Amino acid sequence: MPLFNPPRNASSPFRSMRGDHVGLRVADLDAALRWYREVLDFRHTRSIEAVGLTFAFMAPPDDDGFEIELVAGLGAADRPKPADLPATLGLHGWHHLCLRVDDVDETVAELRRRGADVIAGPMDFGEIRRRGAFFLDPWGNLFELTHDLPA
Repeated sequence: MPLFNPPRNASSPFRSMRGDHVGLRVADLDAALRWYREVLDFRHTRSIEAVGLTFAFMAPPDDDGFEIELVAGLGAADRPKPADLPATLGLHGWHHLCLRVDDVDETVAELRRRGADVIAGPMDFGEIRRRGAFFLDPWGNLFELTHDLPA
């Protein structure tokens, strides 16, 4: 639930914008496909080859409206793995991808059971009335989990 509700802008030339996918560079496509399937239960929807790279699309277990595009191939440097959440805030650019869940605590418990690297939380963000947690994939990509707190 948003803290404020600005009016929608149906006259904007960008009114059709919606979230579709996010691209994540990975070093080992087979390992990434396996991790996203086994740890997050994501579904591999398709793969394509282009410009010397492989692009594999992964959808959440019960959502066809959003995907993670795993980009694999030679030519990328490793992302430094942060030690904790504050260490992730030292670079400009994309920081994290947030996934909404029904219950952050239950989801974190299952992620830990599956060996995921949870680096912060669960914790409440009182100012925005949300509960959240952060975890990393094996390539250092940061994810947030969130659910709304009661008003």
